[in-house]
Amino acid sequence: MKKLVLAFMAVLAAVLAAVAQTPKEIVDRMEATMNAHEKEGVIMTVDLKLLIVGTTTSKSYMLGGKTRVEMKMMGVQIITWSDGEKDWTYISKDNTLTIEKSKGDASEAGDTEMFSGITDGYDVTLKKETADAWYFLCKKSKSNKEKDDPKTIDLVISKKNYYPLSLKASVSGMTMTMREISFGVTEADVTCDPSKFPGVKIIRK
Repeated sequence: MKKLVLAFMAVLAAVLAAVAQTPKEIVDRMEATMNAHEKEGVIMTVDLKLLIVGTTTSKSYMLGGKTRVEMKMMGVQIITWSDGEKDWTYISKDNTLTIEKSKGDASEAGDTEMFSGITDGYDVTLKKETADAWYFLCKKSKSNKEKDDPKTIDLVISKKNYYPLSLKASVSGMTMTMREISFGVTEADVTCDPSKFPGVKIIRK
């Protein structure tokens, strides 16, 4: 009987601790969790919805200053790599690999910065919660003067490990949803290897 009471009290304490957390504390803990795994590299699926084009889905791998992004459009596979200095673009339709000077910061590919500083620039409220996750609505604070920041962000956080389950935001006529977020990227995952594409035609610009 004593063991049963102790077990019940332990469960109750865990529940009360979870209930006592404020939205800010939960979101801040999510950010701390992502920062703790930063050196392992981040993997995520990104849905980009444009009014005319529709929705395009890509998968991003990010490690340090390197990225790899894979997508399929109208049956054509496109893979891009970047290390901040050079960009590599593979297009399956022509079996070509174009190598050129980098057009931008490799870290922008997955927009992982959107997971940082949320409670500093947004008013966060809990919309709902389930046994597995918290669902937050983040509204841009009046003090947030960043013009490019979206007005609202929908954020879902796992109760199991405080990993972000999804982040949805709309900016300049497009809606971006980041989901299926995990950690553990190798150098091989973000390094272009032409030998993996038999007969590929290399174009240098």
